[in-house]
Amino acid sequence: MMATNGNGLKDDVSTISTNGGSKVFAKSHSTVVNGAATETSSQNGVAVQLQRFTFSPEPTIEDIRRMQAEFTDERNWNQFHQPRNLLLAMVGEVGEVSELFQWRGEVADGLPDWTEAEREQLAHELSDVLIYLVELAEKCRVDLPQAVLRKMALNRLKYPASKVHGSAKKYTEYKD
Repeated sequence: MMATNGNGLKDDVSTISTNGGSKVFAKSHSTVVNGAATETSSQNGVAVQLQRFTFSPEPTIEDIRRMQAEFTDERNWNQFHQPRNLLLAMVGEVGEVSELFQWRGEVADGLPDWTEAEREQLAHELSDVLIYLVELAEKCRVDLPQAVLRKMALNRLKYPASKVHGSAKKYTEYKD
């Protein structure tokens, strides 16, 4: 459950699993600075600092769509940017993202063992994937923000937290 208090901070109840156990933290507050949200939680009067990444508010998906449309229009590339071609280009870019992770084994959240150059390369490749995804959605007339809202609602029905908490099973494996 999340609510905003009068200071613009979010109050939250968080569960954190560590080595098989889980701890519930009440009275969590978060603030966002440069893409990282710092959450301060307390349990039994002990404060714990958590970092949760957040995206910057701009550009929006619509801003990205507009920038890419302008970019392709200026180069007369729309003739090449048909749905099939955009999909294949996006899959190629996903392959480039995969290459960056190949042979590394498990990679920790936040990529602590990566160099700044490796992080920047990942940012470039993920940006390429997003740009192609947004343009593909545009060409297919899919309103991505609205589609995400509908899909998240379906996912909540398929995967109710009370049934799936802590499990990686597919929804077809759960019994009613």
